[in-house]
Amino acid sequence: MHDIYKPMFSIDPKVTYLNHGSFGACPKEVFNSLIDFQRKLEFEPVKHLAHDIYQHLKESRSALSEYVNCHIDDIAFFPNPSTALNTLIRSLDITKGDQILTTNHEYGALDRTWRFISKKRGCEYIKLDVAIPYTDKQLIIDSFKNAINKNTKVIFLSHITSATALILPIKEIIELAKEHNILTIIDGAHAPAQIDLDIKNLDPDFYCGACHKWMCSPKGVAFLYVKKQYQDMLEPLVVSWGYEAEYPSDSQFLDYMQWQGTNDISAYLTIPDTIKFLKKHDWKKKAQHCRALNLWAKNEICTALDTYATGDDQFLGQMTTIAFKLEEPLKEQIDFYTKYKIQLPFIKWNDKTFFRISLQVYNSKEDINYLIKSLLQYRASK
Repeated sequence: MHDIYKPMFSIDPKVTYLNHGSFGACPKEVFNSLIDFQRKLEFEPVKHLAHDIYQHLKESRSALSEYVNCHIDDIAFFPNPSTALNTLIRSLDITKGDQILTTNHEYGALDRTWRFISKKRGCEYIKLDVAIPYTDKQLIIDSFKNAINKNTKVIFLSHITSATALILPIKEIIELAKEHNILTIIDGAHAPAQIDLDIKNLDPDFYCGACHKWMCSPKGVAFLYVKKQYQDMLEPLVVSWGYEAEYPSDSQFLDYMQWQGTNDISAYLTIPDTIKFLKKHDWKKKAQHCRALNLWAKNEICTALDTYATGDDQFLGQMTTIAFKLEEPLKEQIDFYTKYKIQLPFIKWNDKTFFRISLQVYNSKEDINYLIKSLLQYRASK
């Protein structure tokens, strides 16, 4: 399969690219859609930005809302999940003594956002310890159940963790939160197109996803879903023309979020073409194939290196994080790339060190065999 799909991407053929999870990779066909919208912008900037853009955004929201199963007016585009979640978190009515429950597996940028808010507001950001290897989802459900008290206002949880690559039981935890009248914020950056995503079925209060990762859109496309009853609560990160709009739409949420100053948002407009590409190539089936390759790779790597992964097969999609002894992960990641031209992240997490593989349609068993050989050589050379 990789022989067919690798030429569809612009990735350097001299590099073994095992890091789709960080920034994705965009098919040439979809990237051309981005260039077409940028040409339209430059051909008639005022017409495009002042008039046409809202219809294009509506078409993109329509395609995306159908893809993730939610109402068209309940999602807005953002350049990345960090911006989307900062907008949401800064809008929350949380004060001194309120508690936010999460895990010790959350994305570092959002950990920093919550610590920033905690210092400002006097609220408590509590990280529950989820041990690895992760083998039983009931343990994390029980951890949240036991930690909830009268001060718990928010549960913040990744759908798929970034550093440790684990699929968490968010549906069960969302249901638990509803029983206690607690808001749920789901960081689903890695979910769309890696696993099935049905927002109506999950029914979170807030859900953030990235399109430029596993959906393979151009870089700089994320979305924030907000349940209708909470939309008027959100404040714009940048106050612009949508605030107290002269010509308001039916949605204050969209007025506030869709226009925050002059910007090239062509990448947002490619979403209908991105989803057409996914459907044309039966991406759900391709994701299943890549997951099977990932699970095979996990077993091969762990056996060859005498090491372990962060979780059982049932909690893995197209990514796996594997324990590997490192002294200076960032420095050694660069050194490893320089020597072997393999792109994958070296990670420090909870005082342990790992690397993470992310497998997409352009990857093959040969890539994994080369990785194993290179890691063994690299470890022996240290």
